[in-house]
Amino acid sequence: MSRLRDIVFADTHQYTGFVDERFADLAAQFSRFQYGRLASGGAALAVYFQDRQVVNIHTGKKSATDNWQENTLSICYSTGKGILATLAHILVSEGLLDYDVPVAHYWPEFARNGKQAITLRHILSHQSGLYDIRNMIENAVEMSDWPHMLQVMEGAVPRFEPGEDIAYQALSFGWLVGGVMEKATGKTLAALMQNWLVEPLALDGAYFGVPTDQLSRVAVPFSGLKKATATTQRSGQKKKLSMADRLIEITGQNPQDFVDAMVPKGMKNFSFFSNEGLQAVIPAANGAFTADSLARVYTLLANRGNWNDRQMIHPDVFSALSRVQTLRRDRVMPIPMHWRLGYHRVITLGKHVQQGFGHIGYNGSAAWCDPQRQLSFAYTHNFNIGSITGDYRLWGLTQEALRCADAILNGRKGWF
Repeated sequence: MSRLRDIVFADTHQYTGFVDERFADLAAQFSRFQYGRLASGGAALAVYFQDRQVVNIHTGKKSATDNWQENTLSICYSTGKGILATLAHILVSEGLLDYDVPVAHYWPEFARNGKQAITLRHILSHQSGLYDIRNMIENAVEMSDWPHMLQVMEGAVPRFEPGEDIAYQALSFGWLVGGVMEKATGKTLAALMQNWLVEPLALDGAYFGVPTDQLSRVAVPFSGLKKATATTQRSGQKKKLSMADRLIEITGQNPQDFVDAMVPKGMKNFSFFSNEGLQAVIPAANGAFTADSLARVYTLLANRGNWNDRQMIHPDVFSALSRVQTLRRDRVMPIPMHWRLGYHRVITLGKHVQQGFGHIGYNGSAAWCDPQRQLSFAYTHNFNIGSITGDYRLWGLTQEALRCADAILNGRKGWF
């Protein structure tokens, strides 16, 4: 009840930054949602509509001693998958990659252990069978070693034939997609990011592996964000099922698939917020972004691959990347995700976003676009959430962003 009271009686102007008056209700809601917890963190929100920035605001604290700033970077976990996928689509548009050519064509060592038929399409749509990080490595600290993890991917054994099933590649996605991009181009992932996204879109902060001179910009959880597992257990103890586990069991899924995809062995030895964790290249999990950088990338997608009259993603490629690959539930996620090529559906509190897509991160950050409305959205924070599908703040902000856009487009906000 106190949480609801905090929201109802919150200061609706507790933020710094720019707000187009047509999106004032969204900024007010952002303030309400953060107000009651400003002593324990901060957040940022960026929105673009019809090619124009309409919201770029932040509030709260970056750390126990520093306030959130406009250039504050946030570790966004799986939200970074959408950025990595966008880079891959640009390379497909440039003719450097193909969705349906076997990955082994670019990366011959990848063909080992029955992987010769796996394509980039299989990986981007989570149909490769290569999701079982728990049995790929012996200790989570191995994730900090990029060359080693590419070798791990080369030796990995798929859990099913490509295209036979769907299983969210929670951690392996980054090494698989990043690895094939490096092998196909002969360039490092950092160089590819700089050349094809950071410079063309003038991003103010977008890293897979934070440079030493940028570490001070990163927002940190005050008490340490919970490890990405609610299912680890001591030897001999009976596992207590989480709500996600119960939902998976009710619908006939196996909770072990969730653990295998999400929880490497030895997570107690690794922190995403240590200097080692921040500087490691773990693209599926430790991307560091400002909210505005995320929103700019999704503005490119909201405009169907066009940025400032430059067609960075060809129309046929955009059509492919935004097409739903399957409506089936996968083995890992507790709700249907409607996977595209590197993105999933937009989760709202009622609004329909038929053409929209994006990606949520474990901490409840998210970025998405809706080409039909020409709308893009990004929300970052450092609060202790730990949710693979976000929480009411993300869903509420998403809903209100869509309602504000509809008020402009249709003359009424509506709820559905």
